[in-house]
Amino acid sequence: MKELKIENLTHSYGMKQLFDSITFSITEGQRIGLIGVNGTGKTSLLKILTKQLSPDTGDITQPNDYRIGYLEQISTLDESQTVLNTVFDGDTPLMVTVRNYEAALQLLTEDPMNERAQNIFAKAEQKMNSENAWNSSARAKAILNRLGITNMQLIVGELSGGQQKRVALAQVLIQEPDLLILDEPTNHLDFEMIKWLENFLMSYKGALLLVTHDRYFLDHVVNYIVELTHGRLEKYIGNYQNYIQLKAEREETAAQKSHKQKQLYKQELAWMRAGVKARGTKQQARIDRFTDLKESVSKYDTNGSLDMNLSGSRLGKKVLELEQATFHRDEQVILNQYNLLIQQKDRIGITGENGSGKTTFLNILAGILPLESGIIEVGETVKIAYYTQTNEAMDENKRVISYLQEVAEEVRLADGTSLSVSQLLEQFLFDRSTHGTIISRLSGGEKRRLYLLKLLMQQPNVLLLDEPTNDLDIQTLTVLEDYIQTFSGAVIAVSHDRYFLDKIATKLLIFQGNGKIDDYYGKMSEYLMQQEEKAVKQPVKTDLPEKKNYNEEKKKEKIKLTYLEQKEWDTIEEEIFDLEAELENIQEEMNQAGSDYTVIGDLSDKQKKFQQKLTEKMERWEYLSEYI
Repeated sequence: MKELKIENLTHSYGMKQLFDSITFSITEGQRIGLIGVNGTGKTSLLKILTKQLSPDTGDITQPNDYRIGYLEQISTLDESQTVLNTVFDGDTPLMVTVRNYEAALQLLTEDPMNERAQNIFAKAEQKMNSENAWNSSARAKAILNRLGITNMQLIVGELSGGQQKRVALAQVLIQEPDLLILDEPTNHLDFEMIKWLENFLMSYKGALLLVTHDRYFLDHVVNYIVELTHGRLEKYIGNYQNYIQLKAEREETAAQKSHKQKQLYKQELAWMRAGVKARGTKQQARIDRFTDLKESVSKYDTNGSLDMNLSGSRLGKKVLELEQATFHRDEQVILNQYNLLIQQKDRIGITGENGSGKTTFLNILAGILPLESGIIEVGETVKIAYYTQTNEAMDENKRVISYLQEVAEEVRLADGTSLSVSQLLEQFLFDRSTHGTIISRLSGGEKRRLYLLKLLMQQPNVLLLDEPTNDLDIQTLTVLEDYIQTFSGAVIAVSHDRYFLDKIATKLLIFQGNGKIDDYYGKMSEYLMQQEEKAVKQPVKTDLPEKKNYNEEKKKEKIKLTYLEQKEWDTIEEEIFDLEAELENIQEEMNQAGSDYTVIGDLSDKQKKFQQKLTEKMERWEYLSEYI
């Protein structure tokens, strides 16, 4: 079994230490979710593992034939290459063979009567046969199709940022490396693509290291979570739900320990201040102990959590209203005589196809783009904060605290008290040592968090959020979601994150393209489930309507169970009970497996099979119960 080992890894960025002698390993079949607050060094760790960055100290060992595939958050593809050459990039014999075959096929398609093209294709086809590369080629095309990549001759530089990200994702998936490292792979994917990617990664034979803000995705895919915090790695067995439970238990234990440490700290502090004259061995030992206690208490106190109970401006009943709104972008219809009333406490989630005009719609609401026709009315008391996909222009030479002091020296909280900018920064996980840091030295995620903080400091009463989950870490998103729950104004958010929309939205606007916008009242996951059910129930076109009607009539006539169905009903509840008990046993075995990833992987597969059986039995129970 192939394994990558990291031992005593230490690395700093300027004066900030990112890793302090961390040690861990990644084995075949292990699917790891890497999480942590922005700025803790997640991307730096990925770059060290892929040898794009050298650590200060530490060793990384791996087999000689070990291959790593890395999807970076921001595309770094060669924009002069075609999609074909990009997705089949690589120097392995298989990749070269498939790439040459696809190029020969394209050449022959363009000029079928060209003798040279025919010869090149014949040789490429022979090579495909001799190396048995057809399966790899078919699999690659299936991946490309699932990710919406159909034209292999397009130049990468002509693609949008989202299309380039999908090409880069296809590239690493096709090459099937021993270790697949994915940084925010769900960005720029629609819901169907995300679902497909979940299933693909759950059956991936190699190892997976994943950074994502999508908590449903994390929950479905990984079997191990590593949290990067304060320069160390904390490891949790299981998926995201397991992590939340175990994390809560650890926090409770840490809080109890912290309380005891603080009591000792107070006693030692009193002794130090008393100024004992004799500084013998015993006294020096107490001084050393005092120093250790002080560091320990500090360590437990700096875990911190975001707190967004900032007050908002007063908002009247009238917020925003669109009447017969019409807007085109080039020749594309975005709004077609569209009507919408946004009220004081509305929570609206906007989602839909890429390029259907969601961001354009927010720009219209924000007053950045004027309507072609129709009316937009804005309430007199409305104060909008618009969190765009890119930060406002920041003076990179300005210090963090100065950037916020442009808004105010202090801010008012919902309970009437006030906080200084320095205190607010600490609550937003910017350690006091970073307040004087030049903005250019912050990570991309830290800049986004700082930008969000500045917007909220302005005490808005309407929030427009454009894909906030793309750049914010899970901890920041969790608190943003909680803040939205208590926010007294209206929130309109564009997102493809199912978890985020489930938590914050009570109404959805589904942009279908060409000016068609559907309303849905409920959770995003419920909407997606209904869409899947509709797709399954979609009637198949047939030339035998009589047969269809006959079956429907037969279904209507059914009023009781058949003999065999009655026998099935007599035992089904006991079978469901047994399956539930077996799932509990499997979970207990996973909890006791420690760091034996092979056992965990096998148990995870077994768990999925039993869960599927339980789901089928429950559905069958519901059907049979209708006739009891």
